Amino acid sequence: MYPWITHTWNTVKGKCPHDCPYCYMKMYPLNPVRFDASELKTDLGQGNTIFTGSSCDMWAKDIPSEWIQKTLDYISFYSWNVYFFQSKNPERFFEFIDRLPSYQKVIFGTTLETNRDTKTNAPEPRERIPWMWELTDGKYQRFKRMLSIEPIMDFDLVQFSMDIKSIHPDFVSIGADSKGHNLPEPNAEKIKELIDVLKTFTEVKVKNNLKRLIF
Repeated sequence: MYPWITHTWNTVKGKCPHDCPYCYMKMYPLNPVRFDASELKTDLGQGNTIFTGSSCDMWAKDIPSEWIQKTLDYISFYSWNVYFFQSKNPERFFEFIDRLPSYQKVIFGTTLETNRDTKTNAPEPRERIPWMWELTDGKYQRFKRMLSIEPIMDFDLVQFSMDIKSIHPDFVSIGADSKGHNLPEPNAEKIKELIDVLKTFTEVKVKNNLKRLIF
């Protein structure tokens, strides 16, 4: 999903409670969501950047807190890695953030496909933004922040840019729908304008699948 990720690791598996219609995981048969305790025997190694919860949003509202805590407890034994957590429910980060050891290297991220409503089971983008703002508080400066604009949907350039800038992301990743879901997509000029604006205050990582829209 991201070229800067070296490994993925999933303790929470199965059908994501958010059930977004354009999720890439829908190409696979999915069982009901569950906690896979066997993953707590995985050697996570050292010097890796691990997307923890890449196949199912482990921070979704309906995921039991016990599952998340067991996952965080396990990574505390592998402190030589960077752990990436991405959720469309970033409010849930704050249930656990103060329990992370001070030495733990973590990147927190959320998805902002647009500044408009997506009408999915996940919290809307406008609901995710204030919780990412919270991560800019000085007490959380040790954590990096990223935003994923994927699959990019049509947006309001000024408002969307302001929303993103307010979060002070360390970087932004932009990608397009790869599975033909007939989403409302912005034109090439609008996407290039957004990229130019974002580059004035953060690093922009453009994914290969965006080429379909901008070239």
